[in-house]
Amino acid sequence: MAKKIDVHHHIYPPEMTTVLKSAGGDPSGWGVPSWSLEADDEIAASIGVGTAIFSVTAPGASIIGDDASAAQFASRLNDYCAQIRDKDPMRYGFFCNLGSLLDTQRCLQEIGRAFDELGADGVVLFTRYGEDEVRYLGHDDFKPIWQELNRRQAVVFVHPTHGLDTRLVNAHSPQPIFDYPHETTRAAADLIMSNNLREFPDCKIILSHAGGTLPFLIHRISMCEDTQFATGKGREEIYEDARRFYFDLALSGDGRVLHHVMAFAKPGHVLFGSDYPNAPVASLTRDAEVIDGYDFGAQRASVYHGAATALFPRLAKAYKS
Repeated sequence: MAKKIDVHHHIYPPEMTTVLKSAGGDPSGWGVPSWSLEADDEIAASIGVGTAIFSVTAPGASIIGDDASAAQFASRLNDYCAQIRDKDPMRYGFFCNLGSLLDTQRCLQEIGRAFDELGADGVVLFTRYGEDEVRYLGHDDFKPIWQELNRRQAVVFVHPTHGLDTRLVNAHSPQPIFDYPHETTRAAADLIMSNNLREFPDCKIILSHAGGTLPFLIHRISMCEDTQFATGKGREEIYEDARRFYFDLALSGDGRVLHHVMAFAKPGHVLFGSDYPNAPVASLTRDAEVIDGYDFGAQRASVYHGAATALFPRLAKAYKS
């Protein structure tokens, strides 16, 4: 088996593709990629991925505005992902899908079903929910969901979603390239400043794309403690909380980015990610080559698979050296 576990690897069940196209495409303006398991296997092998943990990317099931319909759609997506996983459980895994997090009871029901009946490896949450009143992940309305995920010691994959304002900075700066990293940082800062990370310490939270801009902006975030916006946490506690996160390396194949995230993250908190099929194959292949050539020192095995097998122990036997 190849040596990498890819924790940022998207899947497009046929129904998801149909719904997206019927809605006029991805609200972020990004194209809807073609996807097949055969093509996925081929690309994964070419970049050294032995296990892909699948996730349905934003906007996920909540693209269907009606809460009940979105919850049912999420269930069907989870059934599809579980069927793929069952083809080869060492080669595939999945983060379960939920409808709108504002639909608390249905989300809790699906968490129970996905973990207990389908054997999900974790859950994917998007950075914000709601249209009229935007709520990021640290909002009090989401505490019941965090309580349940904390009880289960769940792995939570946080993926950015489109902003309410979908206008582009210019025609060459699509939201997923330009705005998604900031969106991840908004959600991370919200989880830090709301004290969710300390209230629910048994959740293992993976931030997409090397944490967005969090490793670069944490100093500025910590400066809030010197202002009227202070939480009372203290600047060092804010740094400590930020380092509780895990960071995937999707779309981060640049030596300067890798240096910064490796210097910031705790050992064992950096994981491989490709962002297939949303990232262009040429880009993710080049990123994988840069990552393969980067000097991780003693942490290479951890980045490739060790950190992931700590989060997903069922995979450990496939990656014993």
